[in-house]
This record gives sequence, structure tokens and C-alpha cells, in this order.
Amino acid sequence: MDFSGIPSLVTLSTERVIYKGLKMYLVESKGGAILCMLLALLFLGTWPAVMTLLERRGRLPQHTYLDYSITNLLAAVIIALTFGEIGSKVPNFFTQLAQDNWPSVLFAMAGGVVLSIGNLSTQYAWAFVGLSVTEVLTSSITVVIGTTMNYFLDDKINKAEILFPGVGCFLIAVCLASAVHTSNAADNKEKLNSLSSDIAGTEAMGVSKFKETTTKDVGATDLENVSGSVEKAKFGTAGFLIELENRRAIKVFGKNTFIGLAISFFAGLCFSLFSPAFNLATNDQWHTLKEGVPRLSVYTAFFYFSVSCFVIAIILNITFLYYPVLNLPRSSLRAYLRDWDGRGWALLAGILCGFGNGLQFMGGQAAGYAAADAVQALPLVSTFWGIVLFGEYRRSSRRTYALLISMLFMFIVAVAVLMASSGHRK
Repeated sequence: MDFSGIPSLVTLSTERVIYKGLKMYLVESKGGAILCMLLALLFLGTWPAVMTLLERRGRLPQHTYLDYSITNLLAAVIIALTFGEIGSKVPNFFTQLAQDNWPSVLFAMAGGVVLSIGNLSTQYAWAFVGLSVTEVLTSSITVVIGTTMNYFLDDKINKAEILFPGVGCFLIAVCLASAVHTSNAADNKEKLNSLSSDIAGTEAMGVSKFKETTTKDVGATDLENVSGSVEKAKFGTAGFLIELENRRAIKVFGKNTFIGLAISFFAGLCFSLFSPAFNLATNDQWHTLKEGVPRLSVYTAFFYFSVSCFVIAIILNITFLYYPVLNLPRSSLRAYLRDWDGRGWALLAGILCGFGNGLQFMGGQAAGYAAADAVQALPLVSTFWGIVLFGEYRRSSRRTYALLISMLFMFIVAVAVLMASSGHRK
């Protein structure tokens, strides 16, 4: 039997033995890298929908994010102990834990810090400006800043003549997304005003008085009065919008939409930095490691990345339990531990995000992190879930539908162009 190219027994300087036939699973082909990016796109576009679902059901975001953080770290541990433990080309996971590679470790952990803060921010932005718009805004900033940084860090291995037109397509889609949000907000306001007029002279809806029901003027008392009348409201109706506000954890009626846009912009800045930081951790472009110290493998870097992400998430969310933001109710660790409603979904969201990030980094190591940023087209997936699960854009105007279709089409073009720009790391 021919075992050429596969070491039957290799002993590294650390006297670690690799058994016959085992070889580190490294993504080395362009096709494999694209497959990783597509799977990452699916996972990273789905977990925000799961988190949004829980918030809309009334679960406190602090509780949800604490659960999510646990399985997000677990995903990194699983990846490190499997793919990272069967290597022969580079030192394995446990070997690298003992090496003097702290400059790269710090880059990886810095990436985890900014990602954790960005993810934490978006769960509040989803409530204010919606799942689709939040993802579009954060992804656009990530592409413009993060992809450009990765292109130069990767020594321009991606095809610039393809890569930057792809970035341009993404920006066009962002403009279309902003138009979608504006048009849909106008549609919702018209629905609420229409309901206000209908209710003013009738008792049929079970409302004694309904003061101009707009996103600026609806108060908590008004919502309580109409809650019984909209229990079975259909997606896209004014009744559904009011029912949702009654049920959800983060109340948004009467609050300035600028809050959500500002949070989204801040999250986008955080997201634009985590991928370049991870790139530096695994490729050492700035030559911070001592001579002879091997670079961090993707799996080891991802472990450190996820540990810092977990620590920041725990610190911030426990703080927010006792000192909540945006007028959320105060909670406690005891209340969190007793809150099992939706915990399974939150744990699933962490798994999806953890493996999604891992797959993105695996693809980026092979094809270039600039091309791997194609997963920032995750609003394609998030918009799909937003329409299917949450009824976003139901019963909207023709103008909104035309803009929505144009946005999705441009996202598809952007993802295809960015993936086509992928190179091959030597």
C-alpha cells in the first residue's frame, strides 16, 4: 500500500507522537475554502434570527447572551480538540499552548474582545431597526474596513480587480437596504395611523381610546389596552406590530430609531477589526514571534479568540443583569439560572455562531481572509429568516417589495464576486 505523502510515524521536537495515517485537517484547496465560507454564511446568518426570536418572545437579552456564550466557547473547544489535535504539519493544540507565542495569542484575544462587544451590541440593535437592516449595516462596515485591511495583510493574494468591485456591490446593496428600511418604516407608520383612525369610533376592537398610534406616540398604557384585541393578529398588520411590542423584552415604541442605527454602526466598527486581528494571529505578518516559534494554527488561535470572547461576554452581561440598559428590567444570577424558557434555542445560537466563525477562519486561512469576508453577506440568510419567522415586510407597499428584491439580488452578486476573488495562500 502506498503511503507516500502521509507520514506513518512522526515525532516532533516536543516528543509528541502522531499515529499512523493521521494528518491535520487543513483546508488547502480553493473549493474547500469556498465550501467553508458557504457553511459559515448559513450558520452566521441563522444565529441572529434565533436570538431575535427569543427577544421577541420576551426573554431578557442578558439571559440569552449568557447561554449563547457557553456553547460558543464549547464550539471552539470541540474544534481545537479534534481538528487541532491530529496535526503533523504544525504543532498540535496542546503543544502550542505551551509555546512562547504570546504576541499572536494577544492578537487572537483582541479579536475575540471586539467580536464579543459587537455581538452584544447587535442584540439590542435588532430590536430597534430590525434583523435585516442591522445585519446589512454591520456587514457593510465590516466589508469596507475589514476586507480592505485583510487584503493588505494577506500580501494582496486576492484578485484586486475582482475583490474591490465586490466591495462596491456590497455598498450598493447597503444603500438599497437603507431604502428598504425607510420605505418599510413608512408603511408601518401608515398601518398604525390607519388603525388609530378605525378604533377612534368603535368598540369592536375592545379599545376605549387609542391615541394616535405611531412609533413616536404609542405608550405602555395604550399597548395594555389593546393587547387582548390583537392576540391573533396576522403578520404585517398594525395589530401584529402592537402585539409584538407588548410581548417583546426590549420596548421600542416611542424611542428614536437613531439609537438602533448608532448601536449598529458601533457594532460594525467592532466587527471590522476582529478578522484582521485573527489574520495577524495566524500569519504573523508583523513578525512579532521569536525566530523558530511556529505560528498559531487556526484552531489554537480560534480557541484563544473564543476564550476572550467568552470572558468579556460574561463580565458585561452579569453587569447588565444588575445595571440594565435601555430601560430593561433588572435581573440577577438567580433569576437567570431559573430562566429555562428558550434556553435550548440560546444554546443552539451559540453553537451556530461558534462553528460559523471557525469555518470562516478555516476558509480564510486557505483562500485569504479578504475573500472569507464574503460571509458578511449573511444578511441574505438573516433577511430570509426575518421574512419567514418574523413576518418582516409582510403587507408592505410595492415600492418596499421592489427595493427588497433589488437588495437581495445585489447581495447575491456581492457574495459571488467576493468569493471569485479568492486566491491561494502559499
